[in-house]
Amino acid sequence: MDVLGTTTIFLVVFLVLLVSWRKVEARRRNWPPGPTPLPIIGNLLQLKGFNISKHLKKLSATYGPIFTVFFGSDQMVVVFGYDLVKKVLVEKGDEFLNRGSLPSAEKASRGLGVLMSNGERWVQLRRFSLMTLRNFGMGKKSIEERIQEEAQHLVKALRETKGQPLTSSSIFNCATGNVISHILLGDRFDYQDKEYLRIINILTYGFRMESSLVGQLYNMFHWIIDYFPGPHLKILEEAFSIQGFINQKIEEHVKTFDATDVPRDFIEAFLLKMEQEKNNPTTEFTKENLMMAIYDLFIAGTETSSTTIRYFFMTLLEHPEVQAKIQDEIDRVIGRERMPTMKDRLEMPFTEAAIHEGQRFLDLVPLGFIRLAKRDVEMEGFTIPKGATIYPILSSALHDPKQYANPYQFKPEHFLDKDGHFQKNGADMPFSAGKRNCLGEGLARMELFIFITTVLQSFSLKHAPGVPKIDLTPDVSGFLNIPRQVPFCFSPR
Repeated sequence: MDVLGTTTIFLVVFLVLLVSWRKVEARRRNWPPGPTPLPIIGNLLQLKGFNISKHLKKLSATYGPIFTVFFGSDQMVVVFGYDLVKKVLVEKGDEFLNRGSLPSAEKASRGLGVLMSNGERWVQLRRFSLMTLRNFGMGKKSIEERIQEEAQHLVKALRETKGQPLTSSSIFNCATGNVISHILLGDRFDYQDKEYLRIINILTYGFRMESSLVGQLYNMFHWIIDYFPGPHLKILEEAFSIQGFINQKIEEHVKTFDATDVPRDFIEAFLLKMEQEKNNPTTEFTKENLMMAIYDLFIAGTETSSTTIRYFFMTLLEHPEVQAKIQDEIDRVIGRERMPTMKDRLEMPFTEAAIHEGQRFLDLVPLGFIRLAKRDVEMEGFTIPKGATIYPILSSALHDPKQYANPYQFKPEHFLDKDGHFQKNGADMPFSAGKRNCLGEGLARMELFIFITTVLQSFSLKHAPGVPKIDLTPDVSGFLNIPRQVPFCFSPR
């Protein structure tokens, strides 16, 4: 037998023994069950690489609500269904408080900021960010007025379409981006500003690529792909481009900063904190963390809200009876003249229910944000090993048949009681839950209500000529569900 044949046989035997050892080790340690992984590629064949949440749902039907898969050589414990997702995020939240590994995000963040950091850095930066956002009006009238003002700019831009089909999502990105920019940078940008549009387009591209097959394969096999050219390099390059834009804004603030003045925005509040802690050698309040905190908040506060708004309007096109009920409620409670306010929400249960249902139906972050087990944790009779990455599948909570009568249908009635009053549902967790839930949930909910009601107060949504039906299934489904770019019209009422 030649050397090549001997080597091949040896390699096959080695791989078989490795797979067998993994199975025996998993049983010995009482890990959650799961499909047998192959060396190097793990369970890639079962996950298919596209619409991972769909394939994880199929695996859950076989292995139960808690099971193990391997993304490449990395062990992942998947938690399925509202009850277990709640247990991971809330009831045992301290055990799974740390963020798990997401190589593409880690390369951009370098462990800084609030999204991917852990430990004392995360505690200090999250506490400061939450306090500062509240001080600048998150959930208060001052930011409500800013959103109302931006909603009028959005209406003006939509009027300029003269009822013709609108395809680009940038108009919604500009609107939501301006709200968070005002808080973070103290700036508002014109919808035609070339630099602002460049940043917005980079965000859109980045979110799409992160959720694409390329992005998912990179996060599984970064240790190989890092050595080759490809789209993953552009994702990182453009992330650094946004960070450069933010650094420029920080330097502009540094030149005019006065520690005796009341901070006007997030940057100045952070610079003041840096001044107060300048003699603390272990301080987390550094320019690097300032830049990354703004980066995290800016990207989270722009693309996610704008995508939700655009998808909600697409959904209304396929459910005209819901659009009609929302507009009837707007006309009755608000009328056609004055601007919607957050107080109106209390008298508009159907609109509130429809918006919550729109978020549930979109299922924007189907896999949830990854967590890391701090130590061995017992759950459902299994041991989740220390260091394992946890996927609390938000999609499984948002589509739990025990919580929603028709989980795969768009029905605002999921959030209405028998008397037509708005009712909450614990499984409604598009912003995640527990101590690491989305920092900007209050701001996002305010934006959704004011932007949506202001637009529907002035316009009726209509299909584009020759487009009788819109496909509401995602164009890309990975880390995020990215809706299709389809044209539709805003016809003045």
